[in-house]
Amino acid sequence: MSEIEVARTDGTCSITGRKFEPGDEFYSIVIETESGFERRDIAPDAWERAPESAVCHFKTKMPNKDEPKKTFVDDSLLVEFFKRLGNATEDAKLRFRFVLSLILLRKRLLKYESSKQDGEREVWSMRLLKEKKSYLVVNPGLGEEEITEVSVQLGAVLSTDFIAEEEAHQANADEQTNEAADDETPDGDEAVAETAEDGEALETTSEEAR
Repeated sequence: MSEIEVARTDGTCSITGRKFEPGDEFYSIVIETESGFERRDIAPDAWERAPESAVCHFKTKMPNKDEPKKTFVDDSLLVEFFKRLGNATEDAKLRFRFVLSLILLRKRLLKYESSKQDGEREVWSMRLLKEKKSYLVVNPGLGEEEITEVSVQLGAVLSTDFIAEEEAHQANADEQTNEAADDETPDGDEAVAETAEDGEALETTSEEAR
């Protein structure tokens, strides 16, 4: 399986070379290079604006050594990343975008509408609720381990932990499910969307939606 190479932050400003201290705020941009996605961190005094070529950008800070890893990332950043990968054709990027769509689906930012076959590929139609616009997403047929692997890669480039976030979300969803155990479950495509949106894990979301 081809993979997306992800360069992690090294804790220094890519322009001045200054090392960030715990608690320092800085800007990060994600750009695409020949070897994959590269993250560049920039100190506020050297920051001007994100280049046109940036896949996404965000503001963050250097954590303390004993501080737990961040498990949440701004939703608008995920949406922008998802949209910027819309023209991708490489298998690795299609997997990346598919897992992004599952995360956005679980966050109720995307809604599953339908699926169709395009040759040997299954293509989902998904609607971005805030914009009320539909997007096509190739379903690469990932297994549980592959979804986890791509989630880790995605978390590496965005400095977050989607696995921990998903576990926390799933625990909360389980509590809600117990309270609503007698609710009637819809069927068909509606059931796919409802089940995925109501807190199934990313792996289960993929299976239910197919």
